[in-house]
Amino acid sequence: MNNARRNFVIAVGAGVAVLGGAFAMLRSPAAEAAVQNGAAAPGFSVVDSAGRTRTLDEFNGKTVVLEWTNHDCPYVKKHYATGNMQALQREATAAGVTWLTVISSAPGKQGHVSGAAADQLTTSRSAAPSAVLLDESGAVGRLYAARTTPHMYVIGPDRKLVYQGGIDDRNSSDHATVQGARNYVREALAAVRAGRAPETASAPPYGCSIKYAG
Repeated sequence: MNNARRNFVIAVGAGVAVLGGAFAMLRSPAAEAAVQNGAAAPGFSVVDSAGRTRTLDEFNGKTVVLEWTNHDCPYVKKHYATGNMQALQREATAAGVTWLTVISSAPGKQGHVSGAAADQLTTSRSAAPSAVLLDESGAVGRLYAARTTPHMYVIGPDRKLVYQGGIDDRNSSDHATVQGARNYVREALAAVRAGRAPETASAPPYGCSIKYAG
């Protein structure tokens, strides 16, 4: 093969590799554009741990928290073992907030559970969500471009997204870091109650990658 033809073959091969990588990035949840703060939160329809179909529409007029979770993730364990997540759930729901815990782990992957197992986890951890949503296909997670467990979203009564990102400012699985952390979700909920925008509307999510299908 002469030099000109060899260079052409190499260039074509490199181009195919680059395009393939680009398409893979486009398909990955992390590469999808996140929903915009101030924009309407995307609607969804998904079954909960009791087998009931739940939609975002049914909570119109209420503040909603979406919490992505994976019970085997060390970062999730930090917030549940210390009681931090449960305390926030109870505080929020007592104020009339709807708290939806979302499991987007695909069947056969870490964090996937049946409805019965999800309910058992809720009981054993003394958790207090309004419902646990089983997003096995990952459709809801991808819709919101959720990337980590935990990954938190706050939706106002007007259905607009007011916060998305990490639960706080301590990117660590060390249980001790819960103390003194700045809890962005708590701040966002307080801002919604006061009728104003939160000081921090987005923050980098941290934790384990969501174990999507594919």
